[in-house]
Amino acid sequence: MANDNSYGFATWTSFIEESQIRALLKYKVKYYFAGGKPGIIPTDTFADIMAELSVRYKKDPMMALDDLNYGPTGGAPWFLKTLAKRMCKVRKIPIDCETQWEDVSITNGSQQALYALLDTLIDPGDVIITPAPAYLGFLVPAVKLGARVITVPTDNKGIIPEFVERAIHLSKIKFGKNPDLLYVVADSDNPKGTTLPMNRRRALFDICENHNILLLEDAAYAEIQFKDTPKAIKTLDKDNSRVAYLGTSSKEAAVLRVGYSILPDNVREQVLKDKGYLDLCTTTLVQRILDEYYNKHIDDAMRVAIPLYKKRCEAMAKAIDESFPAGTRSDPTGGFFIWWQSDKSDFDSSKFMEDVAIPNDLLYVPGGPFYPITGHKLTADSNDLEPSVPEGNTMRLGFSYAPPDVIYEGISRLGKLLSKELG
Repeated sequence: MANDNSYGFATWTSFIEESQIRALLKYKVKYYFAGGKPGIIPTDTFADIMAELSVRYKKDPMMALDDLNYGPTGGAPWFLKTLAKRMCKVRKIPIDCETQWEDVSITNGSQQALYALLDTLIDPGDVIITPAPAYLGFLVPAVKLGARVITVPTDNKGIIPEFVERAIHLSKIKFGKNPDLLYVVADSDNPKGTTLPMNRRRALFDICENHNILLLEDAAYAEIQFKDTPKAIKTLDKDNSRVAYLGTSSKEAAVLRVGYSILPDNVREQVLKDKGYLDLCTTTLVQRILDEYYNKHIDDAMRVAIPLYKKRCEAMAKAIDESFPAGTRSDPTGGFFIWWQSDKSDFDSSKFMEDVAIPNDLLYVPGGPFYPITGHKLTADSNDLEPSVPEGNTMRLGFSYAPPDVIYEGISRLGKLLSKELG
């Protein structure tokens, strides 16, 4: 009998492509400005932690057995207590770290938390509001799960609250639905690098309170800040009922794929139920390594890393200002990215990357994937919704991975190529 491999795949496989950022990892170039790969990781510290653990495991085989075994879906209690202490004392999140540590839960990266939140909250046709542009790792799962995404304009201070209000109003009129979720990255957002001022954070919290919307605060870059930034939106959520707060070790420690969160109780319950079917539990050994890091090393590591990331950001900004053609760039206060938009609306940054940048040993992320593949946006007069259209004349430039001299050299090279292309 012939082997018939024409399997019936799920519908989403026909309209959702591989992540652009994941796809770009296959390229090996001299000037890498694509994915947000941390380039400053305390490798000696992690080597020391693992060496110390190997000694402890030989002395305490039962501890070794536990750390190399399955654990609770939401995280080992000792690690949750450590994370609760940091969020309480450093991030000023309003929990009692001694008695409310069970409000913290972990996932395999904050990406899993984003997916699980969408999976437990969204039915096909439900409405989500995001900035434009927004993190593609949130947008694509939202579309995959059938959400209607309404994008809201941003400026150099991030998402604009008045337009969020307008989007909620139009969602009720056009779809007969109150939005379920508002997604924001308050500190040095991905992809633009903008940071919300405190007055906007308060406004967004109040809007979500007034309209009974869950506010998802993605704090992936909260620890990587070059100067003091406003308090987290979560600090306004005194009774833990309105804001889902997500952090990740991947930017502030190493890419060990551990996300941590404080979610409203009923939301956490459903997210952990979902996580149990996604992966059963997060590796206990990884939690032990990070527990040592957060207890003993993170502050020293951040004191070293943040000034170095700042120098990388400054090198990129300087090279853009000196060499790029007419356009605008963001001015991040931290994080990993600068966003650039050409003044020429017909410029195709994706085609330029394939035809010009990659052959010249350069890699960045074209801006198009940071807009939903299907969705809506406010019309120019904000009186209606129209189909969302990607702005193809944009690009996200990551400064996290390469040292300053390589960044300056590569971005200057990219600027010359862009100037030749655009005049």
